[in-house]
Amino acid sequence: MELKNKRVLVVGLGKSGISAAHFLQAQGARVTVSDSRDAVALKEEIPALLDAGIMVETGGHGLLTFRRSDLIVVSPGVPMDTPELKQVIAFGLPVIGELELASRFLKGKVVAITGSNGKTTTTTLVGEIFKAAGMVTLVGGNIGLPVIELIAESSENAVSVLEVSSFQLETVEEFHPWISVVLNITPDHLDRHGSFENYAAAKARITERQGAGDFLVLNGEDKATQMIAGKTAAQVFWFSGRRPIKQGAFVHGESVLFVAKEGAKAEPILPVSEIPLKGAHNVENVLAAVCVARLAGVSAEVIRAAVRAFKAVEHRLEFVRQVKGVAYYNDSKATNVDATMKAVASFEGGIHLILGGKDKDSDYTQMAELLKERVKVVYTIGSAAEKIERELRGVVKMKAAGTMQTAVQDAAAAAVAGDVVLLAPACSSFDQFENYGHRGRVFRQLVNDLQD
Repeated sequence: MELKNKRVLVVGLGKSGISAAHFLQAQGARVTVSDSRDAVALKEEIPALLDAGIMVETGGHGLLTFRRSDLIVVSPGVPMDTPELKQVIAFGLPVIGELELASRFLKGKVVAITGSNGKTTTTTLVGEIFKAAGMVTLVGGNIGLPVIELIAESSENAVSVLEVSSFQLETVEEFHPWISVVLNITPDHLDRHGSFENYAAAKARITERQGAGDFLVLNGEDKATQMIAGKTAAQVFWFSGRRPIKQGAFVHGESVLFVAKEGAKAEPILPVSEIPLKGAHNVENVLAAVCVARLAGVSAEVIRAAVRAFKAVEHRLEFVRQVKGVAYYNDSKATNVDATMKAVASFEGGIHLILGGKDKDSDYTQMAELLKERVKVVYTIGSAAEKIERELRGVVKMKAAGTMQTAVQDAAAAAVAGDVVLLAPACSSFDQFENYGHRGRVFRQLVNDLQD
């Protein structure tokens, strides 16, 4: 891909947009960045961009800025139905995302992992297994480090393990993973994609460019995920925590097993009891990682040792501390209803649940039966509070907390020894926080400030 002297516009100054702008500039492109936020909101980012010779447009998108470009690179946080993007696409101008741009320069093989829930844990675990096996391993993507920042370290003998989101997959064209994984597809980001069907279609794009020499790992218990098997040219492997399967990883009795091909003998990998992560959903994440690792040639012994040594990822059902016999867990990454249900299902009961944030057109009534069984009190926060309270009224005791601080204080006052205080909000964080990580850190600090 030749970029020298090309006029390239980067839309959106998130982490990946900034990385893309600097990369493009280093490749000799004439780069402009455009963001809907004003200059005050971007005062930390603008000086370094200007120093690098990158033109900056803030406070909205100028259509002429878009139309004068040879290439447009869109950050994941920018919707593709932004009016200016719709117009230039209609004019036939090339529009790609940061993932697609990076994939054209990234050396070595790619393992790409997507799903509504579990992406970060699975991506991190696969990376740890590969490193334990002595493989040259890079980890990035939606997990926090933009893919474009891996290019300089990549080599032909390296494997890049990437967490990829539906937002990133919307704009892929030539992105070609060696092994791709779809963990699950449940309603999420419907405010962005418009429908569940559109969202599922975006996830399925992970395998569009895969061929007969590639592998696709799918969840054998997730109907929407199963549908992708008929849309790929790759070799399909499955994982299931509920039943034996013909090709892939599964739980049988108290063991995780792997079958390399249909008709082959199942190979024991590790006892389920050695998985250090809480919750049935994390068993599924481990099964997916086992599939990937065995397909990549990692031995069962190395996989077992790496899984045993693995620690819960920050903000994913992360144990914070115990205060007066009450356990506090941070699952700020539970940004949709399905993730929250999986977090709640990880505990037998006695749960004080903090819910709320920015709504994503979610249906909170899906949680009703589970909350009735296991949750003592729901504490609502953020702009989605009123909708949550309306949809779950009469199901469980509810308290309108408004802020995280009030929610933690109220839960701490009400909980008794043996109870669990769980942050699993079922919403995005952008109404009150910078991102889910910021929300989780605030929760953790509030918990650490509680008096023993």
